[in-house]
Amino acid sequence: MCGIVGYIGKRKAYPILIKGLHRLEYRGYDSAGVALINPDGQLNVYKAKGKVAELEAFAADKDISGTIGIAHTRWATHGEPNTVNAHPHYSESERLAIIHNGIIENYAVLKAGLQGEGYSFKSDTDTEVLVQLIEYTQINQHVDLKTAVQLALQQVIGAYAIAVLDKEHPDTLVVARKGSPLVVGIGENEYFLASDATPIVEYTDRVIYIDDEEVVSLRIGEDVDITTIGNVQKTPEIKRLELSLSQLEKGGYPHFMLKEIFEQPRTLTDSMRGRVNVRQDNIALSGFIDNKERFLNAKRIIITACGTSWHAGLIAMYAIEEFAQIPVEVEYSSEFRYRKPVIHKDDVVIAISQSGETADTLAAIQLAKEKGAFIFSICNVVGASIPRVSDSGCYTHVGPEIGVASTKAFTAQVTALTMLALCIGREKGTISREKYLDIVRELGQIPDKIERVLGQNKRIADFAKTFTYAQNFIYLGRGYNFPVAMEGALKLKEISYIHAEGYPAAEMKHGPIALISQEMPVVVVAPRCGTYEKVISNIQEIKARKGRVIAIVTEGDELVSRIADYVIEVPATEECLTPLLTVIPLQLLAYHIAVVKGCDVDQPRNLAKSVTVE
Repeated sequence: MCGIVGYIGKRKAYPILIKGLHRLEYRGYDSAGVALINPDGQLNVYKAKGKVAELEAFAADKDISGTIGIAHTRWATHGEPNTVNAHPHYSESERLAIIHNGIIENYAVLKAGLQGEGYSFKSDTDTEVLVQLIEYTQINQHVDLKTAVQLALQQVIGAYAIAVLDKEHPDTLVVARKGSPLVVGIGENEYFLASDATPIVEYTDRVIYIDDEEVVSLRIGEDVDITTIGNVQKTPEIKRLELSLSQLEKGGYPHFMLKEIFEQPRTLTDSMRGRVNVRQDNIALSGFIDNKERFLNAKRIIITACGTSWHAGLIAMYAIEEFAQIPVEVEYSSEFRYRKPVIHKDDVVIAISQSGETADTLAAIQLAKEKGAFIFSICNVVGASIPRVSDSGCYTHVGPEIGVASTKAFTAQVTALTMLALCIGREKGTISREKYLDIVRELGQIPDKIERVLGQNKRIADFAKTFTYAQNFIYLGRGYNFPVAMEGALKLKEISYIHAEGYPAAEMKHGPIALISQEMPVVVVAPRCGTYEKVISNIQEIKARKGRVIAIVTEGDELVSRIADYVIEVPATEECLTPLLTVIPLQLLAYHIAVVKGCDVDQPRNLAKSVTVE
């Protein structure tokens, strides 16, 4: 869960590295560092605790010359966030420097062995153990840097994406990965390296996605050299980036999160483009069409995901069971991968991940694939690890999501999963033609209806100020909107640091009602649909106990408006599509409460965007 950047070429490396770190800061912001080989062959490492701006200030009066370098922004795993534990790390002789994303699980054993050989350690990190091991191998086996990296990694258990510099060879950058993403950008007599494509797009649209257990040597004037850690030569496969620089800028918004909330009408249109036809009477998903029989013959669908993606999976469970009549289980990837799940060859496993690099989800689908299940992934990042190991899938095409708290990725995932449910149901004949057409046509209207909800932003911002005092929130919903309640609570926790819990509204009487008081705001997601009257009863129970209610209701609702303290209206739509509208006010509410509290909305404490470690 760290950001890696590297450059080798003819330009000054430092400005490219710093700009790249800023692009990747959503992946980690506990500390940052840079390593550069200057024209005299000196390997300089500069590090600072805190965000990239702290590193820039520290390096302002330092020697930042050189045309080769590596840089890193950290989310701490081993060792507390401080300057000593920040990357890059020197080897014992300070000949080598390394940056690393991942976890070396057997670092303690390796460290003890190296200490027995006389090596000393300055940090608490597993990363320093790895660079010492590489240097030890290089010296004792009399091999070059790339071979030393290959041999050292054969002793490593765990996940890694690494980049290594050797001041004795200032024309070479060696990188490797297993379980953590790395992409190489190819320019004119120059190479770029990063954890994802965001730092690269400014310079080139030609990239190579590095696969697991591959070691890459980048040298000016030579082609990219890729071998496995077992020294099997590989042929690089160059891809074209589908990314623009404008997508990485705030575009006049104060935060990426607010920009991404307001992008949702466009991003959902992009997600449906080419899938919902212009007449809005049919859906075509190539990932489903090409594998139709696997879905039609599935006895069970297992959805595996983490965090916000798990909430999207819960909504998909309602839709798939209603329209396709296939039993669905929704699993936390972190639990699924370890609990010895029963998986059959006629199961379909749907993996959901915005980044496509979520470590637990990746491990979960690899387990399912080994047992013969068909893997279908919902992902946003083209070329990411999860879609590459899946049998089929669907990209959401919402563009980069920089804000750590997911917004547009969630609505796109729900849209893609709803389209999949409709495709299966249509082919199985478990949804009527009339119902199918009603939902497809209404799906095409959702972007415009989201625009109408966003028009209430100022009013939500105004009354959000009232709730900055709160230490706890309860979110309630039923049916398709129960997962929305959970997602709203998660958004509030993530960025405002207010404790919040989402519950099925009917479960309130089974415990949470004891918490209701004037000091406990309750958000109730109550559009006019199947359980509307039941939810009204829940609101009345809250008001009877002097609770303060924020209600999300269908436009024109007068009943709830008379009893709730605050009401946010959303346009009427099909019940299965209500989450795409009801979640928008909850995103805005969390955002504005966090802003008034002075929280760092885009980079909340302790969180990182892409969870590439367990």
